[in-house]
Amino acid sequence: MSRRDRSAGEVLVRRLHAEHGAALLAYATRLSGDRAAAEDIVRQTLLRAWSDPAALSAERGAVRARLFGVLREVAGAPADPLQMLGAVGTLPPEEREVLNQLYVQGRDVKEAAASLGLPAETVKSRSYQALRRLREALAAGVTTGAA
Repeated sequence: MSRRDRSAGEVLVRRLHAEHGAALLAYATRLSGDRAAAEDIVRQTLLRAWSDPAALSAERGAVRARLFGVLREVAGAPADPLQMLGAVGTLPPEEREVLNQLYVQGRDVKEAAASLGLPAETVKSRSYQALRRLREALAAGVTTGAA
């Protein structure tokens, strides 16, 4: 790899971290339950982005969504979308909406709370409960039932 390519890669990683680092770290922390492990997962995710920047081009889909997909792989989270959809489908609607605000919309707790008209503590509690239920559903092998 040339010096110019390395430099462009470093700029890419810094930009990705500035734009998505906080959301990636929050998600990795929730997946791993450990802040130090989460920081390592985010580093590995960004290293993968650096090693294959073409995979993150806008033509291949939303960069944030692709980063979260890489992060799930790095963290060892389920990669099967049907398994994840099935598990999400087991959640109460209010917990699904909190996860949507935090992980799909990329909002922080305060922003999600304002959007949902809830106290921040309620958003945190629902997020915690939703992630706990997701882990249990995924461990039990819940699927959508589709063949």
